[in-house]
Amino acid sequence: MLDGVCPEVAELLKDKSVDTAVFTLLRKMKPMRQIEAVELMSAMNNFTARYAHALLAATRREDLAQPDRPKKIRGLSPEQMARMEREMDGLQREFKAVSASYGDTVLNLVIVSGYLLSLMGNPRVSGYLERHHPEILAEFRAIVASTSLEESGSGASEERAFLS
Repeated sequence: MLDGVCPEVAELLKDKSVDTAVFTLLRKMKPMRQIEAVELMSAMNNFTARYAHALLAATRREDLAQPDRPKKIRGLSPEQMARMEREMDGLQREFKAVSASYGDTVLNLVIVSGYLLSLMGNPRVSGYLERHHPEILAEFRAIVASTSLEESGSGASEERAFLS
């Protein structure tokens, strides 16, 4: 079943529930494209043959295992396939950019949430916001509440006291 599938892909898929037809579709791609396709499948948590087929359809000819053979996708004209390839390239660039900045964004959110929690813990600040800017205070509480759901209970009781 894994013949023709690069080892990195096999490693990425080892603990996933994958439709067996996916491997047939992956074999039609070069190893680097196989890895990209499986990363996209993992990000979407979609390991179906239908999704793999769409990724194959959006694969550039030079990324196919047999680039000299024309790609035949039922229901798609060559122009539609070319457009899908261009759109997939753009989506992959955007996905990689978002993935690269995700860690920094989450870190900033956690830091800001901690700062907002300390601001709301100050009775003078929270009283002022309650009297003059209740909508801002509500937004601060929503930010703290959303990040506290992701944390493992440390400081959760303290946060709940300020949110009520």
